Amino acid sequence: MGFAKVRLRLAREHEHPQGSQEYGYDLVVPLSTDGRIDSSLWKAHRELCRVVHYRSNEEHDVGHMIRRPGGQWVFHFDIRGDDADAEGHNFTHERFVVGEYVSVIEDGASHTYRVITVEAL
Repeated sequence: MGFAKVRLRLAREHEHPQGSQEYGYDLVVPLSTDGRIDSSLWKAHRELCRVVHYRSNEEHDVGHMIRRPGGQWVFHFDIRGDDADAEGHNFTHERFVVGEYVSVIEDGASHTYRVITVEAL
């Protein structure tokens, strides 16, 4: 597939029983034809892999999507250098296909996000 813009929005959880469009992520990542992150394409073009974190009534965090040794995908918000990383729980095996759910670990807690859109770039 190549590079895609993936929009994730918060799925249902205790504080948001209907989910929320006010919390989410926009990712620019390389995807294989089955919707998984293409680590080879990421390695060749990692500077293109971006992430924007949206939260209600707060400034957006902008950063990079990186891969730690061992294969764990991480959102590194390094633009201002003062925000903690968030981890994509099991992103190596997750599929970024509309309607699928993925988990992100933020501040030590896991949150589920739904894939809302996937647009080829």
